[in-house]
Amino acid sequence: MADDAVFEFEEASIQELQTSMASGSLTARGLTEAYLERIELFDAGLRSVLETNPEALEIADALDGERRSGRVRGALHGIPVLVKDNIDTADRMKTTAGSFALGEVTPARDAFLVGRLREAGAVILGKTNLSEWANFRSTRSSSGWSARGGQCVNPYEPDRSPCGSSSGSGVAVSANLSAVAVGTETDGSIVCPSSVNGIVGIKPTVGLVSRSGVVPVSHSQDTPGPMARTVADAAALLTALAGADRRDAATAGALVEPDYPASIDPDGLQDARIGVARELAGFNDRVDRLFDEALGAMRGLGAQILDPADIPHTDQLEDPELEVFLYEFKADLEAYLGSLGPSQPYRTLADLIAFNNEHPDVEMPHFGQELFEQAAAKGPLTGPAYLEALATCQRLSRPRASTP
Repeated sequence: MADDAVFEFEEASIQELQTSMASGSLTARGLTEAYLERIELFDAGLRSVLETNPEALEIADALDGERRSGRVRGALHGIPVLVKDNIDTADRMKTTAGSFALGEVTPARDAFLVGRLREAGAVILGKTNLSEWANFRSTRSSSGWSARGGQCVNPYEPDRSPCGSSSGSGVAVSANLSAVAVGTETDGSIVCPSSVNGIVGIKPTVGLVSRSGVVPVSHSQDTPGPMARTVADAAALLTALAGADRRDAATAGALVEPDYPASIDPDGLQDARIGVARELAGFNDRVDRLFDEALGAMRGLGAQILDPADIPHTDQLEDPELEVFLYEFKADLEAYLGSLGPSQPYRTLADLIAFNNEHPDVEMPHFGQELFEQAAAKGPLTGPAYLEALATCQRLSRPRASTP
């Protein structure tokens, strides 16, 4: 991404920003204004931010007032955060999962994690682009494309994939359009865009971060998570995101650390055992060389590298996993649509399929909706086909997995 002048907050960490605000040389409003201006200047070519929050400066002013009165809520006080556009915000922004089908409805309440961010003092800066419906509409989709936002672009090489589905969050953080961002992952949607955009992404264990108020794919695997430029920033964001939520039963037994940055140990790789799934390598010689260099660096820091430590049964998981996704997507998405209230005209997956068929020029100019159609044909989660596929996935993914 071309940049004619060095951005004042280029690669600035949360700790550095907090130090500046504590000294009085920076305010939350000034920081928020700087990111909003940078989005205005550069994001037209990246298409990573779908909309900015019209209330962002008002929020920043209120947080500056708290700081002047002696109240600082924590590490995120006054820090701008972008959130993926499949995460509900009960404000003047939309939550659409990238589709025009949800463009006229505002959620009645924040997603639980958005409430956590507000309580932590974060400034909700805007909504990021994504692979529409978290990349679960077509087997031929373009990673990072949505009807609402168009094609999100990798900031390093415009002709390279930004990866998805949290492409906008990854690109925005990489391009310094926000301090940090929130993505969601079912199967690679945080870790892949983090990897290809050169940032840090964490897919938390399912249940550590609530999914209530998040447009779903699969309750078995969905989770929001932090995306940042440093491990410390990702840990600080995870501290705000993690917590038990009565609306998401998976969080009931979560083992939440009160302060994840405090657990960061510069000698943490000493004697750590790291397994290498070597069977998953081999798709690109240059990438493999870089991968091996990274392993060497970890060895130099004291890690014990187990190579190979291949994951058994990976070749047997694809079909049952897809079957689970198809069943859960229908059930979970229709439950989410029902939560939006009577003003939402689309209540079922069949309704969304009909919407896409009625608006093919904007919703399906590049690829179709065969995953939608396959999911719509599935029955309830009590069906034997679903239960068998779920049991197969659980058996094959456990440490002592066995084949029949």
